[in-house]
Amino acid sequence: MRKIFISLIVLCSFSVNAKFIHPKEFDGSEVQKKEVISYIKARVKKDYCGTVDMCQEMMLRMMETENLEAFKRLTLAKDRKVLDRAIHDYCGTVDMCTYQMIEMMYNENVKAQSQELSW
Repeated sequence: MRKIFISLIVLCSFSVNAKFIHPKEFDGSEVQKKEVISYIKARVKKDYCGTVDMCQEMMLRMMETENLEAFKRLTLAKDRKVLDRAIHDYCGTVDMCTYQMIEMMYNENVKAQSQELSW
């Protein structure tokens, strides 16, 4: 029984995904850099190898790079409230928690703040 319990704990520790790092809380440390990369790699693999059948190395590397670049740009975001809302909506409400999606929605919402309905 004890061996089964220990095996289960070890198995579960491998299935835990890397932690999402909020771009505005990124401190530039090597630990956080590794965590961001681990999160991006796990998320891209989940999306492209699990959700859709586009699990090709070229596609994975391209999307990993896109997400890392989006993360870097999000660290420079000016409107924390809009960024927090995008993260809430795409990481909490729906399971589309990629830095690329968050950046796209952040940019669109910042743009929409300056627009008004008119004829």
